[in-house]
Amino acid sequence: MFKKLMGVVVFATLFTMTALAQDAKTVLGNASRAMGADNLKTVQFTGTGWEYTFGQAVNPKSPWPGYESRTYTRTINFEAPAWRIERVLVPASPARRGGGLLPALNQTVVINANTNWAQQLDHWMLPYGFLKAAAATNATVQSQKVGGKNYSVVTFMGQNKAKVNGYINDQNMVEKVETWIDNAVTGDTLLQAVYTDYKDFGGLKFPTKMVRKQGDYPILELTVTDVKPNAPANIQPPQAGGGGGGQPPATTSRKLGDGVYLILGGYASIAVDFKDYIVLLEGGNSEAGASAIITEAQKLIPNKPIKYVVNTHNHFDHSSGLRRFMAEGVTIITHEQNKQYYEKLATLPHTLNPDMLAKMPKKASVEGMKDKRVLTDGNHVVELYRLLDSTHNDGLIVAYLPKEKVLLQGDAWNPPAEADAAPSNINNSIYNKNLMDNIQRLKLSVETMVPVHYPGTRTVTFAEFTRALSKSSSEN
Repeated sequence: MFKKLMGVVVFATLFTMTALAQDAKTVLGNASRAMGADNLKTVQFTGTGWEYTFGQAVNPKSPWPGYESRTYTRTINFEAPAWRIERVLVPASPARRGGGLLPALNQTVVINANTNWAQQLDHWMLPYGFLKAAAATNATVQSQKVGGKNYSVVTFMGQNKAKVNGYINDQNMVEKVETWIDNAVTGDTLLQAVYTDYKDFGGLKFPTKMVRKQGDYPILELTVTDVKPNAPANIQPPQAGGGGGGQPPATTSRKLGDGVYLILGGYASIAVDFKDYIVLLEGGNSEAGASAIITEAQKLIPNKPIKYVVNTHNHFDHSSGLRRFMAEGVTIITHEQNKQYYEKLATLPHTLNPDMLAKMPKKASVEGMKDKRVLTDGNHVVELYRLLDSTHNDGLIVAYLPKEKVLLQGDAWNPPAEADAAPSNINNSIYNKNLMDNIQRLKLSVETMVPVHYPGTRTVTFAEFTRALSKSSSEN
Protein backbone atom coordinates (compact mmCIF):
# COMPACT_ATOMS: atom_id res chain seq x y z
CA MET A 1 0.00 0.00 0.00
CA PHE A 2 2.85 2.38 0.93
CA LYS A 3 4.61 1.69 -2.39
CA LYS A 4 1.40 2.36 -4.31
CA LEU A 5 0.86 5.60 -2.39
CA MET A 6 4.43 6.73 -3.07
CA GLY A 7 3.96 5.87 -6.73
CA VAL A 8 0.86 8.04 -6.88
CA VAL A 9 2.75 10.92 -5.16
CA VAL A 10 5.69 10.65 -7.56
CA PHE A 11 3.37 10.49 -10.56
CA ALA A 12 1.39 13.47 -9.31
CA THR A 13 4.58 15.45 -8.73
CA LEU A 14 5.90 14.65 -12.20
CA PHE A 15 2.52 15.46 -13.72
CA THR A 16 2.44 18.81 -11.89
CA MET A 17 5.98 19.68 -13.01
CA THR A 18 5.12 18.73 -16.59
CA ALA A 19 1.92 20.75 -16.44
CA LEU A 20 3.81 23.77 -15.13
CA ALA A 21 6.39 23.44 -17.88
CA GLN A 22 3.64 23.14 -20.51
CA ASP A 23 1.80 26.11 -18.98
CA ALA A 24 4.98 28.19 -19.18
CA LYS A 25 5.41 27.29 -22.84
CA THR A 26 1.76 28.18 -23.49
CA VAL A 27 2.11 31.54 -21.72
CA LEU A 28 5.32 32.33 -23.60
CA GLY A 29 3.78 31.28 -26.90
CA ASN A 30 0.70 33.42 -26.32
CA ALA A 31 2.88 36.41 -25.42
CA SER A 32 5.11 35.93 -28.46
CA ARG A 33 2.11 35.81 -30.81
CA ALA A 34 0.36 38.76 -29.17
CA MET A 35 3.53 40.85 -29.33
CA GLY A 36 4.21 39.85 -32.94
CA ALA A 37 7.54 38.31 -32.01
CA ASP A 38 7.20 34.82 -33.53
CA ASN A 39 9.27 35.73 -36.58
CA LEU A 40 11.32 38.49 -34.99
CA LYS A 41 15.00 38.00 -35.79
CA THR A 42 16.26 41.56 -35.42
CA VAL A 43 14.93 44.90 -34.25
CA GLN A 44 16.13 48.47 -34.19
CA PHE A 45 14.60 51.07 -31.91
CA THR A 46 15.33 54.77 -31.40
CA GLY A 47 14.37 57.13 -28.63
CA THR A 48 15.45 59.79 -26.21
CA GLY A 49 16.20 59.56 -22.52
CA TRP A 50 18.69 59.31 -19.71
CA GLU A 51 21.32 56.81 -18.61
CA TYR A 52 22.54 56.91 -15.02
CA THR A 53 25.86 55.94 -13.46
CA PHE A 54 25.29 53.21 -10.88
CA GLY A 55 27.12 53.71 -7.59
CA GLN A 56 28.21 57.31 -8.31
CA ALA A 57 25.66 59.34 -6.32
CA VAL A 58 26.67 62.66 -4.81
CA ASN A 59 25.63 61.28 -1.40
CA PRO A 60 24.13 58.01 -0.08
CA LYS A 61 20.55 59.36 -0.19
CA SER A 62 20.65 60.62 -3.78
CA PRO A 63 19.74 58.80 -7.00
CA TRP A 64 22.43 57.88 -9.51
CA PRO A 65 23.53 60.91 -11.56
CA GLY A 66 22.69 60.82 -15.25
CA TYR A 67 23.62 61.76 -18.79
CA GLU A 68 21.00 62.69 -21.39
CA SER A 69 20.85 61.21 -24.89
CA ARG A 70 19.42 63.37 -27.64
CA THR A 71 19.06 60.14 -29.63
CA TYR A 72 19.58 56.57 -28.45
CA THR A 73 19.49 53.86 -31.12
CA ARG A 74 19.85 50.17 -30.36
CA THR A 75 20.10 47.51 -33.07
CA ILE A 76 19.63 43.91 -31.90
CA ASN A 77 20.29 40.59 -33.59
CA PHE A 78 18.48 37.94 -31.54
CA GLU A 79 20.01 35.08 -33.51
CA ALA A 80 23.68 36.03 -33.00
CA PRO A 81 22.91 37.24 -30.26
CA ALA A 82 24.43 40.73 -30.44
CA TRP A 83 23.55 44.41 -30.15
CA ARG A 84 24.89 47.81 -31.05
CA ILE A 85 24.07 51.12 -29.35
CA GLU A 86 24.63 54.51 -31.00
CA ARG A 87 24.20 57.65 -28.91
CA VAL A 88 24.08 61.37 -29.55
CA LEU A 89 24.59 62.91 -26.13
CA VAL A 90 23.42 66.24 -24.82
CA PRO A 91 26.51 68.11 -23.51
CA ALA A 92 26.75 67.58 -19.76
CA SER A 93 26.93 70.56 -17.47
CA PRO A 94 30.31 70.89 -15.74
CA ALA A 95 28.32 71.64 -12.59
CA ARG A 96 26.66 68.20 -12.74
CA ARG A 97 26.58 66.66 -9.24
CA GLY A 98 27.97 63.16 -8.82
CA GLY A 99 30.53 60.97 -10.53
CA GLY A 100 30.72 58.55 -13.43
CA LEU A 101 31.94 58.69 -17.01
CA LEU A 102 29.97 59.65 -20.09
CA PRO A 103 28.51 56.63 -21.91
CA ALA A 104 30.42 55.64 -25.03
CA LEU A 105 28.98 57.13 -28.22
CA ASN A 106 29.09 53.70 -29.82
CA GLN A 107 28.94 50.37 -28.02
CA THR A 108 28.90 46.87 -29.52
CA VAL A 109 28.45 43.57 -27.71
CA VAL A 110 28.47 40.11 -29.27
CA ILE A 111 27.60 37.47 -26.68
CA ASN A 112 30.08 34.62 -26.48
CA ALA A 113 31.41 32.19 -23.87
CA ASN A 114 33.39 35.00 -22.19
CA THR A 115 30.53 37.48 -21.86
CA ASN A 116 29.65 37.82 -18.20
CA TRP A 117 26.07 37.23 -17.13
CA ALA A 118 25.48 40.79 -15.89
CA GLN A 119 26.29 42.12 -19.36
CA GLN A 120 24.19 39.42 -21.05
CA LEU A 121 21.22 40.55 -18.98
CA ASP A 122 21.24 43.82 -20.91
CA HIS A 123 19.95 41.62 -23.76
CA TRP A 124 17.87 38.93 -22.08
CA MET A 125 15.91 41.41 -19.95
CA LEU A 126 14.44 43.08 -23.04
CA PRO A 127 10.88 41.77 -23.60
CA TYR A 128 11.75 39.72 -26.70
CA GLY A 129 15.08 38.59 -25.30
CA PHE A 130 13.25 37.35 -22.20
CA LEU A 131 10.71 35.40 -24.27
CA LYS A 132 13.49 33.70 -26.22
CA ALA A 133 15.64 32.95 -23.15
CA ALA A 134 12.69 31.59 -21.13
CA ALA A 135 11.51 29.43 -24.06
CA ALA A 136 14.98 27.86 -24.28
CA THR A 137 14.98 26.82 -20.59
CA ASN A 138 12.88 24.77 -18.19
CA ALA A 139 10.82 27.81 -17.28
CA THR A 140 7.93 27.65 -14.82
CA VAL A 141 4.91 29.88 -14.39
CA GLN A 142 2.62 30.97 -11.58
CA SER A 143 -0.22 33.46 -11.24
CA GLN A 144 0.42 36.50 -9.11
CA LYS A 145 -1.45 39.70 -8.29
CA VAL A 146 0.67 42.85 -8.00
CA GLY A 147 -0.83 46.26 -7.36
CA GLY A 148 -4.30 44.90 -8.04
CA LYS A 149 -3.28 43.51 -11.48
CA ASN A 150 -3.04 39.84 -12.45
CA TYR A 151 0.16 38.55 -13.99
CA SER A 152 1.53 35.27 -15.26
CA VAL A 153 5.03 35.24 -13.78
CA VAL A 154 7.40 33.13 -15.87
CA THR A 155 10.64 32.15 -14.16
CA PHE A 156 13.90 30.61 -15.30
CA MET A 157 17.26 30.27 -13.56
CA GLY A 158 20.06 32.59 -14.67
CA GLN A 159 23.69 31.61 -15.14
CA ASN A 160 24.47 33.13 -11.73
CA LYS A 161 21.88 30.87 -10.03
CA ALA A 162 19.45 33.74 -9.48
CA LYS A 163 15.86 33.65 -10.69
CA VAL A 164 14.85 35.70 -13.72
CA ASN A 165 11.15 36.59 -13.48
CA GLY A 166 9.06 37.96 -16.33
CA TYR A 167 5.66 39.51 -15.52
CA ILE A 168 3.22 39.01 -18.41
CA ASN A 169 -0.03 40.96 -18.10
CA ASP A 170 -3.56 40.02 -19.17
CA GLN A 171 -2.89 41.53 -22.61
CA ASN A 172 0.02 39.05 -23.04
CA MET A 173 2.57 41.87 -22.94
CA VAL A 174 5.84 41.51 -21.01
CA GLU A 175 5.47 44.33 -18.49
CA LYS A 176 8.40 43.70 -16.14
CA VAL A 177 11.54 41.57 -15.93
CA GLU A 178 13.52 41.24 -12.72
CA THR A 179 16.51 39.34 -11.42
CA TRP A 180 19.38 39.70 -8.96
CA ILE A 181 23.07 40.22 -9.63
CA ASP A 182 26.09 40.46 -7.35
CA ASN A 183 27.70 43.76 -6.47
CA ALA A 184 30.70 44.15 -4.17
CA VAL A 185 28.94 46.93 -2.21
CA THR A 186 25.23 46.15 -2.34
CA GLY A 187 25.48 42.34 -2.51
CA ASP A 188 22.51 40.50 -4.04
CA THR A 189 21.16 43.50 -5.94
CA LEU A 190 17.74 43.72 -7.57
CA LEU A 191 17.85 44.56 -11.28
CA GLN A 192 14.48 45.26 -12.85
CA ALA A 193 13.10 46.62 -16.11
CA VAL A 194 9.56 47.93 -16.59
CA TYR A 195 7.97 48.19 -20.05
CA THR A 196 4.77 50.17 -20.66
CA ASP A 197 2.81 52.08 -23.32
CA TYR A 198 3.05 49.37 -25.97
CA LYS A 199 2.33 50.50 -29.54
CA ASP A 200 2.18 48.72 -32.88
CA PHE A 201 5.16 49.17 -35.20
CA GLY A 202 4.68 47.18 -38.40
CA GLY A 203 2.96 44.33 -36.59
CA LEU A 204 5.36 44.31 -33.64
CA LYS A 205 4.03 45.44 -30.28
CA PHE A 206 6.83 47.43 -28.67
CA PRO A 207 6.98 49.40 -25.39
CA THR A 208 7.49 53.12 -25.86
CA LYS A 209 8.44 53.61 -22.20
CA MET A 210 11.38 51.71 -20.68
CA VAL A 211 12.68 52.14 -17.14
CA ARG A 212 15.48 49.99 -15.78
CA LYS A 213 16.48 50.17 -12.12
CA GLN A 214 19.43 48.86 -10.15
CA GLY A 215 19.81 49.37 -6.42
CA ASP A 216 16.47 51.27 -6.03
CA TYR A 217 17.24 53.98 -8.58
CA PRO A 218 16.93 54.17 -12.39
CA ILE A 219 19.92 53.37 -14.56
CA LEU A 220 17.98 53.89 -17.82
CA GLU A 221 14.86 55.87 -18.71
CA LEU A 222 13.93 55.78 -22.39
CA THR A 223 11.04 57.09 -24.50
CA VAL A 224 10.93 55.12 -27.77
CA THR A 225 9.87 57.05 -30.89
CA ASP A 226 10.64 54.65 -33.74
CA VAL A 227 10.92 50.86 -34.12
CA LYS A 228 12.02 48.84 -37.18
CA PRO A 229 11.27 45.09 -36.88
CA ASN A 230 13.72 42.81 -38.73
CA ALA A 231 15.92 45.73 -39.75
CA PRO A 232 19.39 44.90 -41.14
CA ALA A 233 21.67 44.03 -38.22
CA ASN A 234 25.15 43.16 -39.42
CA ILE A 235 26.85 43.56 -36.05
CA GLN A 236 30.56 42.81 -36.03
CA PRO A 237 32.47 42.00 -32.83
CA PRO A 238 34.38 44.98 -31.41
CA GLN A 239 38.12 45.01 -31.94
CA ALA A 240 40.07 43.19 -29.25
CA GLY A 241 41.91 45.07 -26.54
CA GLY A 242 41.17 47.84 -24.16
CA GLY A 243 38.42 46.07 -22.21
CA GLY A 244 38.29 45.17 -18.57
CA GLY A 245 38.66 41.75 -17.00
CA GLY A 246 41.79 39.73 -16.45
CA GLN A 247 43.93 39.80 -13.34
CA PRO A 248 44.25 42.96 -11.23
CA PRO A 249 47.49 44.92 -11.64
CA ALA A 250 50.46 43.68 -9.64
CA THR A 251 50.89 45.43 -6.30
CA THR A 252 53.99 47.58 -5.87
CA SER A 253 55.07 50.08 -3.25
CA ARG A 254 57.62 52.76 -2.53
CA LYS A 255 58.62 55.00 0.33
CA LEU A 256 57.22 58.51 0.61
CA GLY A 257 58.91 59.23 3.92
CA ASP A 258 59.98 57.57 7.15
CA GLY A 259 57.28 54.98 7.83
CA VAL A 260 55.04 56.23 4.99
CA TYR A 261 54.52 54.03 1.92
CA LEU A 262 52.67 54.48 -1.35
CA ILE A 263 50.94 51.24 -2.42
CA LEU A 264 50.03 50.92 -6.10
CA GLY A 265 48.16 48.30 -8.09
CA GLY A 266 44.66 49.25 -9.18
CA TYR A 267 43.81 52.24 -7.00
CA ALA A 268 46.46 53.95 -4.88
CA SER A 269 46.66 53.70 -1.11
CA ILE A 270 49.08 54.98 1.53
CA ALA A 271 50.19 52.97 4.57
CA VAL A 272 51.41 54.90 7.62
CA ASP A 273 53.43 53.23 10.39
CA PHE A 274 51.97 54.47 13.66
CA LYS A 275 53.50 53.43 16.98
CA ASP A 276 51.18 50.51 17.69
CA TYR A 277 49.22 50.04 14.47
CA ILE A 278 48.88 50.81 10.76
CA VAL A 279 46.71 53.50 9.20
CA LEU A 280 45.67 53.01 5.56
CA LEU A 281 44.50 55.91 3.43
CA GLU A 282 41.99 54.45 0.89
CA GLY A 283 41.08 50.78 0.70
CA GLY A 284 41.06 49.63 -2.92
CA ASN A 285 38.35 49.25 -5.55
CA SER A 286 37.49 45.57 -4.97
CA GLU A 287 37.83 42.79 -2.44
CA ALA A 288 40.90 41.51 -4.32
CA GLY A 289 42.38 45.02 -4.33
CA ALA A 290 41.73 45.41 -0.60
CA SER A 291 43.36 42.03 0.10
CA ALA A 292 46.43 43.06 -1.92
CA ILE A 293 46.70 46.33 0.02
CA ILE A 294 46.42 44.48 3.34
CA THR A 295 49.10 42.01 2.33
CA GLU A 296 51.49 44.72 1.11
CA ALA A 297 50.95 46.93 4.16
CA GLN A 298 51.66 44.07 6.55
CA LYS A 299 54.78 43.18 4.59
CA LEU A 300 56.03 46.78 4.73
CA ILE A 301 55.05 47.22 8.39
CA PRO A 302 55.22 43.77 10.00
CA ASN A 303 53.84 42.69 13.37
CA LYS A 304 51.31 45.52 13.64
CA PRO A 305 47.54 45.39 13.11
CA ILE A 306 45.71 47.64 10.69
CA LYS A 307 43.54 49.80 12.92
CA TYR A 308 42.05 52.33 10.50
CA VAL A 309 41.29 52.62 6.80
CA VAL A 310 40.29 56.08 5.59
CA ASN A 311 37.61 56.10 2.88
CA THR A 312 37.71 59.16 0.61
CA HIS A 313 34.05 58.89 -0.50
CA ASN A 314 31.13 56.54 -0.98
CA HIS A 315 31.32 56.00 -4.76
CA PHE A 316 31.35 52.27 -5.40
CA ASP A 317 34.77 52.23 -7.06
CA HIS A 318 36.13 53.69 -3.80
CA SER A 319 34.08 51.57 -1.41
CA SER A 320 34.06 48.11 -3.01
CA GLY A 321 36.99 46.98 -0.84
CA LEU A 322 35.52 48.08 2.49
CA ARG A 323 33.75 44.83 3.35
CA ARG A 324 37.15 43.09 3.21
CA PHE A 325 38.39 45.46 5.93
CA MET A 326 35.19 44.96 7.93
CA ALA A 327 35.91 41.21 7.92
CA GLU A 328 39.33 41.97 9.44
CA GLY A 329 37.80 44.14 12.18
CA VAL A 330 39.42 47.30 10.79
CA THR A 331 37.66 50.56 11.65
CA ILE A 332 36.56 52.63 8.67
CA ILE A 333 36.89 56.40 8.89
CA THR A 334 34.59 58.19 6.47
CA HIS A 335 32.44 61.29 6.29
CA GLU A 336 29.51 61.18 8.70
CA GLN A 337 27.00 61.03 5.83
CA ASN A 338 28.26 57.50 5.09
CA LYS A 339 28.26 56.00 8.60
CA GLN A 340 24.74 54.51 8.71
CA TYR A 341 24.96 53.68 5.01
CA TYR A 342 28.10 51.58 5.47
CA GLU A 343 26.74 49.93 8.61
CA LYS A 344 23.70 48.85 6.59
CA LEU A 345 25.81 47.66 3.64
CA ALA A 346 27.74 45.43 6.03
CA THR A 347 24.53 43.47 6.76
CA LEU A 348 23.26 43.00 3.19
CA PRO A 349 23.15 39.39 1.88
CA HIS A 350 25.95 38.31 -0.46
CA THR A 351 24.72 34.83 -1.41
CA LEU A 352 25.35 34.97 -5.18
CA ASN A 353 29.07 35.54 -4.71
CA PRO A 354 29.93 35.30 -1.00
CA ASP A 355 32.83 37.52 0.06
CA MET A 356 34.91 37.15 3.21
CA LEU A 357 32.49 39.16 5.35
CA ALA A 358 29.62 36.93 4.20
CA LYS A 359 31.66 33.85 5.14
CA MET A 360 32.85 35.35 8.44
CA PRO A 361 30.15 37.84 9.55
CA LYS A 362 31.31 40.60 11.84
CA LYS A 363 29.76 43.85 13.02
CA ALA A 364 31.18 46.76 11.09
CA SER A 365 33.17 49.44 12.91
CA VAL A 366 32.57 52.78 11.19
CA GLU A 367 33.52 56.22 12.51
CA GLY A 368 32.12 59.35 10.88
CA MET A 369 33.91 62.69 10.72
CA LYS A 370 32.69 66.18 9.90
CA ASP A 371 35.01 68.67 8.22
CA LYS A 372 38.28 67.76 9.96
CA ARG A 373 39.94 64.97 11.91
CA VAL A 374 43.58 64.49 12.92
CA LEU A 375 45.26 61.12 13.54
CA THR A 376 48.62 61.17 15.35
CA ASP A 377 50.84 59.07 17.56
CA GLY A 378 53.11 61.98 18.49
CA ASN A 379 55.36 61.29 15.52
CA HIS A 380 53.25 60.74 12.44
CA VAL A 381 50.39 63.12 11.68
CA VAL A 382 47.54 62.53 9.22
CA GLU A 383 45.12 65.40 8.73
CA LEU A 384 41.76 64.57 7.16
CA TYR A 385 39.63 67.29 5.58
CA ARG A 386 36.31 67.36 3.74
CA LEU A 387 36.44 69.34 0.51
CA LEU A 388 33.85 72.05 0.89
CA ASP A 389 31.48 72.67 -2.04
CA SER A 390 32.58 69.63 -4.05
CA THR A 391 30.16 68.75 -6.86
CA HIS A 392 31.68 65.27 -7.19
CA ASN A 393 30.64 64.09 -3.72
CA ASP A 394 29.23 65.83 -0.66
CA GLY A 395 31.53 63.95 1.69
CA LEU A 396 34.76 63.94 -0.32
CA ILE A 397 37.75 63.60 2.05
CA VAL A 398 41.42 64.28 1.37
CA ALA A 399 44.32 63.13 3.56
CA TYR A 400 47.28 65.45 4.18
CA LEU A 401 50.61 64.41 5.73
CA PRO A 402 52.23 67.72 6.82
CA LYS A 403 55.62 66.21 7.67
CA GLU A 404 55.95 64.65 4.21
CA LYS A 405 53.94 67.38 2.42
CA VAL A 406 51.89 64.67 0.69
CA LEU A 407 48.22 64.99 -0.23
CA LEU A 408 46.07 61.95 -1.13
CA GLN A 409 42.84 62.75 -2.96
CA GLY A 410 40.30 60.81 -5.03
CA ASP A 411 38.68 62.26 -8.18
CA ALA A 412 39.33 65.93 -7.38
CA TRP A 413 42.17 65.74 -9.93
CA ASN A 414 43.05 62.80 -12.14
CA PRO A 415 46.38 63.44 -13.89
CA PRO A 416 47.22 61.87 -17.26
CA ALA A 417 49.59 58.93 -17.68
CA GLU A 418 52.40 61.24 -18.78
CA ALA A 419 53.29 64.42 -16.91
CA ASP A 420 51.73 67.58 -18.34
CA ALA A 421 49.95 65.68 -21.12
CA ALA A 422 46.41 66.57 -22.20
CA PRO A 423 43.82 66.10 -19.44
CA SER A 424 42.27 62.65 -19.14
CA ASN A 425 38.59 62.09 -19.91
CA ILE A 426 37.81 61.68 -16.22
CA ASN A 427 38.93 65.20 -15.41
CA ASN A 428 36.62 68.07 -14.58
CA SER A 429 37.88 71.63 -14.33
CA ILE A 430 35.33 72.45 -11.63
CA TYR A 431 36.65 69.58 -9.49
CA ASN A 432 40.22 70.79 -10.06
CA LYS A 433 39.45 74.38 -9.08
CA ASN A 434 37.52 73.20 -6.03
CA LEU A 435 40.54 71.18 -4.90
CA MET A 436 42.86 74.16 -5.28
CA ASP A 437 40.41 76.45 -3.48
CA ASN A 438 40.32 74.05 -0.54
CA ILE A 439 44.10 73.63 -0.44
CA GLN A 440 44.49 77.40 -0.30
CA ARG A 441 41.69 77.77 2.28
CA LEU A 442 43.36 75.20 4.53
CA LYS A 443 46.84 76.63 3.85
CA LEU A 444 48.29 73.20 3.05
CA SER A 445 51.90 73.08 1.91
CA VAL A 446 51.77 70.30 -0.69
CA GLU A 447 54.71 68.99 -2.70
CA THR A 448 53.57 65.50 -3.73
CA MET A 449 50.09 64.53 -4.91
CA VAL A 450 48.72 60.99 -4.62
CA PRO A 451 45.62 60.67 -6.80
CA VAL A 452 43.70 57.49 -5.92
CA HIS A 453 43.34 57.01 -9.69
CA TYR A 454 47.12 56.85 -9.96
CA PRO A 455 48.72 57.25 -13.44
CA GLY A 456 51.23 54.40 -13.70
CA THR A 457 54.08 54.61 -11.21
CA ARG A 458 55.57 58.05 -11.84
CA THR A 459 55.75 60.74 -9.16
CA VAL A 460 52.98 63.31 -9.37
CA THR A 461 53.90 66.75 -8.09
CA PHE A 462 51.84 69.66 -6.85
CA ALA A 463 53.61 71.83 -9.43
CA GLU A 464 52.11 69.69 -12.20
CA PHE A 465 48.64 70.13 -10.69
CA THR A 466 49.18 73.89 -10.62
CA ARG A 467 50.18 73.90 -14.29
CA ALA A 468 47.20 71.75 -15.25
CA LEU A 469 44.81 74.07 -13.43
CA SER A 470 46.36 77.14 -15.02
CA LYS A 471 46.06 75.57 -18.49
CA SER A 472 42.40 74.60 -18.04
CA SER A 473 41.60 78.10 -16.74
CA SER A 474 43.19 79.77 -19.77
CA GLU A 475 41.28 77.45 -22.15
CA ASN A 476 37.99 78.35 -20.48
